[in-house]
Amino acid sequence: MKRVFFAFLLIISVGCLFAQNRVSKRIMEIGKTDNRTMEHLDILTNRIGGRVIGSDAYENATNWVADKLESWGLEVEIQEVGELPVGFNRGPWFGKVYSDESMTLDFVTPSYTSGTKGLQRGHVVIEPKTTREFEMIKGTLKGAWVLIEGTSNGFPIDHSLTGDSIRAEIISKNDTAAAKNLVLEPALFYKEMKEAGILGIIQSAPVPLSAMYDRKNLHNLSFDNLPNIPDIKLNENQYKAIRSKVEKREYVVMEFDIRNYFKPGPVKYHNVIGKIKGVKYPNEYVISGCHLDSYDSATGAVDCGTGVAPNLEMARMIMEAGGRPDRTILFNFYAGEEFGLLGSKFWVENNKEKLPNISNHFNRDGGPLAASGLVVPENMYDDIVKCTEGLKDYDPRIKFVVEKSTKPAIEIPTEAWGTDNAYFQRNGVPVIHFVNTDPLGYNFNYREIWHTNRDRFDLSIPEYMEYTSVTQAVTIYNIANLKELLPRDQLYIQSKK
Repeated sequence: MKRVFFAFLLIISVGCLFAQNRVSKRIMEIGKTDNRTMEHLDILTNRIGGRVIGSDAYENATNWVADKLESWGLEVEIQEVGELPVGFNRGPWFGKVYSDESMTLDFVTPSYTSGTKGLQRGHVVIEPKTTREFEMIKGTLKGAWVLIEGTSNGFPIDHSLTGDSIRAEIISKNDTAAAKNLVLEPALFYKEMKEAGILGIIQSAPVPLSAMYDRKNLHNLSFDNLPNIPDIKLNENQYKAIRSKVEKREYVVMEFDIRNYFKPGPVKYHNVIGKIKGVKYPNEYVISGCHLDSYDSATGAVDCGTGVAPNLEMARMIMEAGGRPDRTILFNFYAGEEFGLLGSKFWVENNKEKLPNISNHFNRDGGPLAASGLVVPENMYDDIVKCTEGLKDYDPRIKFVVEKSTKPAIEIPTEAWGTDNAYFQRNGVPVIHFVNTDPLGYNFNYREIWHTNRDRFDLSIPEYMEYTSVTQAVTIYNIANLKELLPRDQLYIQSKK
């Protein structure tokens, strides 16, 4: 009788293994013959575009992702994460300078800052640095574009930091010598210049141009109290050339047409969660995460379309391959990562009971390179090798490697920062991530694109993106079919504090 029982178990085990291998092979076949990763990225970036939370583009992306997941047979949840007091949409922008030679301007404006009132043309002045200078040029400020000091870091000028106390000291002493030794904030006389009728401020910005938004003050906005002066970040080379002409009192006129639009709030923003329910352990999980939002001076293709598109394609391929995992697989598209990890923080805080039952949270947020391996603790190495079987031969140009980690376990962090893995790691959830490589020699530099106006579809790498969808789909599907959850004891140790 025992022999019959063990034979039965062996048949079941072999059958399960055969089904698992069949799904893995089918995913790899789909990856070579019908890989839609770049199609997803094209729609996300070139039809929907940059996706700041609070924008129509973000809402469109939310609905599109949810519809796609549902059409492939996943269970879908759209989770309300939060709301903003106003929304923001970006239209086209254009600028030109007229002098002895004219040029089209290379510039950006941070999100949630003002556009122009149609096309606005004006002369150019350099910002005053003392009260005396302000009084001397006050009559020339009306209708002027003002070149301000400092180098842009991508964020709008924080006008709450303008130096009232410094200005009071200058006024009381009327001491121009002392004033020259003071280090002043850019646009020190911002309020006064606005009242004098300037068209906007222009700051030098390194190339490529970054355009972000002010997390700290955004929640204090209302539709009746919005920015109303453009905050322009101009290519540093053009800024230098224009400033030199102004300093020489040469004829310089600038014009801008910037279509930045606000809409009345509250404007809600959401996570999208796609679920393939486990047939054996439905209350245990493997999660594949990415963030759906992006900055909007470009189209958000690299950060983080390179996470969204593979996440979508992984879900589609697993369903197309007939995958019925033992554990539940979640495909999480988080809101507001760029705003402070809002979506992943919300998910973790509202799913505390699930955290001990998560095998791993995989997160992709680092550019369009190839997910070509894993580095794992010794006590999960054999299982991960099994879960990635066949991938080393999938694309002979790209070597897929699983290695044993030589790093010791770390203390569970007390702070969350960086990317959407953070709040999971803070709660002791494994967050092993794929090793991303550039084996075909594209010499991709993420930092030259990250948060800039170069974050475009054409700077992704199709071979790597399509490869990644396959390697991650196979690995995650097979981890969901392991006999046990992945162990945590060689990943984390409890803090001694």
